[in-house]
Amino acid sequence: MQQRLAKTHAKTAVMVAHDLAATVAAVVLTFLFRFHGAALAERLHALPLLLPPFLVVAGVVYARFRLYRTKWRFASLPDLAGIVRAASVLALALLVVDWVLVSADLYGFYFFGKIAILLYWVLQIFLLGGTRLAFRYLKYARSRQTNARAATVPTLLLGRGSDIDVLLRAIETGAVRKLSPRGILSPKGNEAGQYMRGVPVLGGFEDLERVVMDLGSRGEPIRRLVAAPSALAPEATPDDLLARARRLGLPLARVVGLGEGTQGPELAPLEIEDLLLRPTVAIDRPRLERFLTGRRVVVTGGGGSIGSEICLRAVAFGASAVLVLDSSEPALHGILSHPAILAAQAEVTGVIADIRERERTSAVIAAFRPDYVMHAAALKQVPFLERDWQEGIKTNVFGSLNVAEAAVAAGARALVMISTDKAIEPVSQLGVTKRFAEMIAQSLDADQARLPGHPTRLIAVRFGNVLGSAGSVVPVFKAQIARGGPVTVTHPDMVRYFMTVREACDLVLTAASHADGEARADGGEQAAVYVLKMGQPVRIAELAERMIRLAGFEPGAEIEIAYTGARPGERLNEILFAREEPRVGLPGIDGVMAAQPIFADRPRLDGWLARLRAAVEVGDRAAADTVFEEAVPHFRERGAAKADAAAPPSQAIPAAAAEPAALG
Repeated sequence: MQQRLAKTHAKTAVMVAHDLAATVAAVVLTFLFRFHGAALAERLHALPLLLPPFLVVAGVVYARFRLYRTKWRFASLPDLAGIVRAASVLALALLVVDWVLVSADLYGFYFFGKIAILLYWVLQIFLLGGTRLAFRYLKYARSRQTNARAATVPTLLLGRGSDIDVLLRAIETGAVRKLSPRGILSPKGNEAGQYMRGVPVLGGFEDLERVVMDLGSRGEPIRRLVAAPSALAPEATPDDLLARARRLGLPLARVVGLGEGTQGPELAPLEIEDLLLRPTVAIDRPRLERFLTGRRVVVTGGGGSIGSEICLRAVAFGASAVLVLDSSEPALHGILSHPAILAAQAEVTGVIADIRERERTSAVIAAFRPDYVMHAAALKQVPFLERDWQEGIKTNVFGSLNVAEAAVAAGARALVMISTDKAIEPVSQLGVTKRFAEMIAQSLDADQARLPGHPTRLIAVRFGNVLGSAGSVVPVFKAQIARGGPVTVTHPDMVRYFMTVREACDLVLTAASHADGEARADGGEQAAVYVLKMGQPVRIAELAERMIRLAGFEPGAEIEIAYTGARPGERLNEILFAREEPRVGLPGIDGVMAAQPIFADRPRLDGWLARLRAAVEVGDRAAADTVFEEAVPHFRERGAAKADAAAPPSQAIPAAAAEPAALG
């Protein structure tokens, strides 16, 4: 780290020296071009007095306009605009000096003159900006030649001009390797016939077969298709695009990382779930960068599907240190071996620990001294928790209590407890244990609110069903379809909210930023539970049908659908807030909703915890359920919910449904 900082400082010193030398050259050249004879001699004689203070002012101005925040190889129009502003300020300073010299009658005439100052302004911009642009061009030409020699895969790029431009730049700089773009297909008809960075736009998506055949006949066979995000938008009919690619036998990859706060553009295989959802919720990247830059973050359950993505997002948004806490050695090794983690500038470390062990959890978190704790560790599978109810309480209730108390003791600014929409009016052990964990966080948050400055904020974030998380419906359906069926389903009337893993993790970070910022400062009733606006819920029957069709089969005819019946703890519809939870507005944050806390006072909560601990120790499920019914009255209604889920499937919907897992 010290060597990297020393190298950065050395490069900055070289840039500063260049800019000051360019400033000297601009002033001297201005005199040489504008004046002659005695007038020139007089001004050159005054240079030793004029230049030192002017260079000091110039250095301050250049730093003020951030001329050293960007590497020269990435110089762009915003950097040129900064140079123009800096040169304009310096030219204005010379104009003021001229006026002072005349008004004080030191010379009785303008030392520079308006024409000379204008000439200086042009020369200064040229010397500062021209060098940067020339350096960038040399790097670009060299990089392009190197990457052209390494480009071995003839490729068609699919998407709108703005996305394709970013992708082509990534190919030219080597961020995306091996691709040799032969053409572009755009969903916008008016882009056909144009060129983007030297690559022709050959038509629209409907021209895919024709373009591939034409290029093949000219000895340029296409070996890969690459889809930018705009190619997968609903209006671009990505289902048809996928079907065309499969008919041609061409692999179709998608671009990730375009404007998503990742390490850079990357290619990934196009998965069926990439086509299943509404457009993702746009995230406020600058907000998250401001929130996380330089911060220390603990992620419990950091090796899981949700926890690992939170680690990646924290690193991408500038966290200085991340501690991954997990009880699974393989899961911990998996996230610590991720290429983005290995390449990260942040200090990322891992520790094997079980959140059920209070002393161990407290010691690990205290030693790390976190700013934020993201609590993703949980048991989540509905059927398992219905059977092994004691384990669910040990992890989801007492494990959460241990993490929350450890975060408070360590002086963390905020803890985010990841919950589930099944915690609302719960009918399952998963739902009720997570709702109880929410109440623990809300009770501790209320205690902290009574202290000066509200040292630690404790909030919960409720997820819908996360596509691609461990045990969720999409991977299960995909595996069953790959085996030729049958696709096992529960109830055709089931309706669920869905979100992507990235949306889920960005929701966690956005909620934490709000809780530690606006909500901490507003002084009134604060938000306690955050939920992503997930649009309209998805009927699982339609999800199953579409997945089968996207795989190239016909539901019922080629892939059999088998009903299995609703499982214990399931209900047909999910809700986002309990009926009695008061909502909270979140000005300036799109796509997120919040509610105020509903919880018991700490003495009652401690009493329930003591009774739960005793019930777990002796294996008395009835006693545990009694505690939950007292703490969460809606849990008493679970019998009616189970009866609804067990009702015969509706004959009006001729398709299947399955119950996805809620957490990752």
